[in-house]
Amino acid sequence: MKILNHTIGLGESIQVKMNFARLNTRDTIEVPIIVQRGKKEGPCLLLIGGVHGDETNGVEIVRQIVAKGLNKPDVGTIICIPLLNVFGFINQTREFPDGRDLNRVFPGSDKGSLASRFAFHIMKEVIPHVDYCIDYHTGGAQRFNYSQIRIDEGDEETFKLAEIFNAPYIVYSKSAERTFRKSMVKLGVKVLLFEGGKSLNLDKTVTKVGIQGAINVIHELGLRDLSSKILKEDQKPVLIKSSKWIRARHSGMYRSDVRVGQKVLKGVKLGSISDPFGNFEKGFKNNQEGYILNSNHAPVVNQGDALFHIGFE
Repeated sequence: MKILNHTIGLGESIQVKMNFARLNTRDTIEVPIIVQRGKKEGPCLLLIGGVHGDETNGVEIVRQIVAKGLNKPDVGTIICIPLLNVFGFINQTREFPDGRDLNRVFPGSDKGSLASRFAFHIMKEVIPHVDYCIDYHTGGAQRFNYSQIRIDEGDEETFKLAEIFNAPYIVYSKSAERTFRKSMVKLGVKVLLFEGGKSLNLDKTVTKVGIQGAINVIHELGLRDLSSKILKEDQKPVLIKSSKWIRARHSGMYRSDVRVGQKVLKGVKLGSISDPFGNFEKGFKNNQEGYILNSNHAPVVNQGDALFHIGFE
């Protein structure tokens, strides 16, 4: 296996650094890529976090997987990129230094924008080796995602792996064009996109689900015997076949009456919005039974802001 001019043989481990993108000061920021190969040929699994620089919980999950030594296979290869968008992470922002969303420029171009060039080299140097990927994300801004795996509908192998991962929810979610996930799927990579937590926040429960899911998948793919770390779970993931966003009808101070992850019946009060002066308050109810996949934690919202993402079986 050859990555960034480094040849990695069976049984070898290496950390290579990708530094194709430069800041406007001409300084490079290196992105570590941790490659662990087993002594026998087998599938290659990519574990990646921080495609968006402010989604710190995904970074923490992959970091802990490396720190615990769970990324050392007996068979095949495990590639870990705990933090892809180092640029955004340093500035605690979602975007690349050129203002672009890295997850909207794939597969990239060697003559495009800074983010596009960066995406191009990831697709050229790393992804051709990859058979399976777990891509760790969180909710944007102050929107908290309950732990879930998002997959395209109709791929039986990916669905089986999503069940093995065993997050509380499996969500059918069509991957958008020019995303990292879409570009990998087009190349035949089986991708599980994990969503959990919110930006610039570490959540221990979400981290635990993300790590355990990786353990389950590593064991299932035969990369390493982790049977001693497999938990016996009585509850299977809930399959979400469709979903919708509930948005604020008014601007003002916002209070939620339900919690993320719970099942909500039709007619249940979801929350209320008021002015700050005591003259106005308006509650709103749920109009279709479903599950709260995402909840806005912001105390103040504007008309049209997303408040809840509700999924339906």
